[in-house]
Amino acid sequence: MTEQHLVVLLVKLAVAASVASIMVRFGPFRRMLMLEQRSFRQRLALGVGFGFAFGASVATRLVTRTYRAVDLGLEGSFLAGVVGGYVSGLVAGVLASLPAMIAGEYLTMLLFAGAGVMGGLLRDCAPEPEEIWKFSPWLDLSLIRILRHWSDHRRTTFHTFFLLVILMIEFVRFSLAQLFGSEALFSLHPDWPAPHWFHIVAVYLTTLFCTTVPLKIWNASRNEQKLEIQQRLLTEARLEALSSQINPHFLFNTLNTVSSLIRINPEQARVVVQKLSSILRRLLRKHETFTTLREELNFIDDYLSIEMVRFGDKLRFEKQVEPQALDRLVPSMVLQPLVENSLRHGLSNKVEGGTIWVRASLREGRLRLEVEDNGVGISEEVLARLLDRGGIGISNVNERLRTIFGSDYRMLIDSRPGEGTRVFIEIPELHPQPVPSS
Repeated sequence: MTEQHLVVLLVKLAVAASVASIMVRFGPFRRMLMLEQRSFRQRLALGVGFGFAFGASVATRLVTRTYRAVDLGLEGSFLAGVVGGYVSGLVAGVLASLPAMIAGEYLTMLLFAGAGVMGGLLRDCAPEPEEIWKFSPWLDLSLIRILRHWSDHRRTTFHTFFLLVILMIEFVRFSLAQLFGSEALFSLHPDWPAPHWFHIVAVYLTTLFCTTVPLKIWNASRNEQKLEIQQRLLTEARLEALSSQINPHFLFNTLNTVSSLIRINPEQARVVVQKLSSILRRLLRKHETFTTLREELNFIDDYLSIEMVRFGDKLRFEKQVEPQALDRLVPSMVLQPLVENSLRHGLSNKVEGGTIWVRASLREGRLRLEVEDNGVGISEEVLARLLDRGGIGISNVNERLRTIFGSDYRMLIDSRPGEGTRVFIEIPELHPQPVPSS
């Protein structure tokens, strides 16, 4: 009989961990865990979710009359209060107790609702919202924490109170079951004559672990979501830093062009300033990671129209773009640095000038982009380390593509001294999101 009773308690602990793991798989519940401040409707929804989940465990015990360990109504009601507050705890307690009330266990609703309210009280007593997730079921760790943070009386008192409340609600259940009988309230306390004290302690420890293990499972999910959010913010910050490297570099070179034109041809300088204002207007828009290829090519047109004023007929620009590729998304400012490299390093030192080609095509769900020039080319020594060099230009574009797409992209550079350079990029084909109709 002793072994059977301990097995039931172990099964109950396993059921608690399983129910917590199943609940955290639901997206709405996971999102709710990330919130510290919730509206009344959200708290009500959270209480209903807890009530149905743990009420099902009570109903399973009543229907089967064999699987007594699945009943987690008391622990679930308390957890609803700890996670969601008074409203969630009260609603969860009432809903979870309904199957037992229908079966004639008339003290269940009072106990479960009270446990939910006690959970809400604990939540309000927490020095910081995160403290409810830091409680440990291990008594030795709790004592270590108390000694380590002895100067922080609020924190120490909270964790001690947390432990005592869990033990108290189990004591109340035991006392009511002893006073009114198992017909009025279900309890897993051994019902044989003069049970050993160890069995009583085992029941209290099971309730303690069935309450705190779900908290640890849900907190692990919260930490995963926090890491995902931090990684996304880090990626966005990294992209913004790389883009901020490109824009000042581009503007500096363009202003140099304007400065030289003011002395040579003021009328042309005025036209260039107008083009520059159009470029600045686009650059000063709200930063977005992606833009359509059409907008990217329009930006290059404005940029090269400024450069053609200075280079004249020596600079030629040709676009070979498939029409269906124009509305596909590309990382912002991904082609302009490559065109600028072709102009500054490939053609500016070539007496007779040259041509820059920009090509775009779609192949098997991939967007292929090429920027080619017939300039002076790149030596093998420089080409070997070009993608790994920090700073502006090709290495910057490569770093941005790696940050956005990971390994799902290709960037190749083919150059022959005296003949020209070709940069090839292949990225996933991305479609713009449809604009919702008003």
